[in-house]
Order: sequence, then structure tokens, then C-alpha cells
Amino acid sequence: MLFPREVLLAILCVLPVAAQDVSQPPAATPAPTEDKRIFGVLPNNRTAEAATPFHPITAKQKMTIAFKDSFDWPVYLTAGLFATLYQLEDQNPSFGQGMAGYARRAATAYGDQMIGNMMTEGVVPAVFHQDPRYFRLGEGPKAHRAWYAVTRIFVARMDSGRNSFNFSEWGGNAAAVAMSNFYYPDTRNVSDNVSKLLIQCSTDAFSNVLKEFWPDVKNRLHRKSNHDTAPAALSSGQ
Repeated sequence: MLFPREVLLAILCVLPVAAQDVSQPPAATPAPTEDKRIFGVLPNNRTAEAATPFHPITAKQKMTIAFKDSFDWPVYLTAGLFATLYQLEDQNPSFGQGMAGYARRAATAYGDQMIGNMMTEGVVPAVFHQDPRYFRLGEGPKAHRAWYAVTRIFVARMDSGRNSFNFSEWGGNAAAVAMSNFYYPDTRNVSDNVSKLLIQCSTDAFSNVLKEFWPDVKNRLHRKSNHDTAPAALSSGQ
């Protein structure tokens, strides 16, 4: 039986499109991008989603993360705040008071952060093939997520993808504390060094909690903003 000419033309037009649809897989859903600043200020360069397939990063990428976290402008602001606290408490009294003492405290506070970041996020992970990123859960009970975030200072992923003790965190911060003895003449004993190490690691644990819950906080603020603007929009339309 002969097909009408219009039917044949329609079939010929459809066949190439159907073949193309079959041969090409559907486009993959892009992975969610992480907000690079918490509260629009704090650097957030090393957060990844735990739900996405794991891919190791290169030594160069690790050093880049460390460099960004070490030389971003909020780091200088944080150093200034720590220097103010140390000035009020008269920590390291050999630094003195006044602007000269404050300048030394600001410089050393910045040195603590910069060296700590470079060692824990760049140098040690690159040498020992450990991943410096925080892998955010993003779902589940809040208590479980908070516990997970805190315990990541003890657990990290190797470049192979398996979990291991986080020697980048503890070894990197221990190296940074040892280096700080060169510019902290008043706090060079074992007790002071252990205290500084625990403070550094505790600060990183708190940072992990911020990274875990920041998207939740951001979404809640966004919903609240939309809720507040909706009545205004309705009243303006009346």
C-alpha cells in the first residue's frame, strides 16, 4: 500500500530527531555550587557536598584553596579582632601596649591563621595525599549533622576516597604552633603549645559546623525575606 506523500514527509522529518534523542543521553543535572562566603563575609572555599560522587583534587588545587583562605580580606579583619582581645588581656606582655603592641599582636594573629591554613589545607594534604575539603551532609537530623561536622577534625578522606585520621588537621596545626614559637617569646612551654593547638582545632570544628548549616540558615533567611515582602507587594497592588 502506498502512503500519502504528506505522511512520508512527516516520517522522514521525525526519524532523525528520534534517532538523535536515542543516541544522546539526557543532560546530567549540574551539581549544586557552594556559596563561597558564609554570611557574605567568611571564606568558604573548601566545602563540597558529600552526596556528590567523590573526585580527588590535585596538589595545586589544595594549595589554591589554602592560598585563598590565607589571603582573603576577612582574615585581616579577624586578626584585628583577635589582636584587640589579646591587647585587652595583655597576652604576650613583652609586646607592650599602645599602637606598637597592637601592631605586633595583629601581625602575629594573622600569622597564626595564615600559617595554619597553608599547613592544614595545602602543604600537609598535598604531601600526604589527603583531601582538605569539608564534605557537607546537608540532610538528616540536626544533632547528627552537628556531630558529624565536629568530628571531621578527626576524620578526613584520602585522595583514594577512603576515610582516615585527619593528620592534616592535627599535624598541620601542630606544625603551625611550633613555628609560632619564633614570634611568641612569652608562650613557648609545652602547656602553652598544647593550649594553642587545641584552640586552633576547636576553631576549625566550629568552622565545620558553620559550613554544614550555612545553606539552611541562608534558605531560612531567604524564605523570611520573601514572606515579609509578599504583604508589601499585595498592599501596593491594591
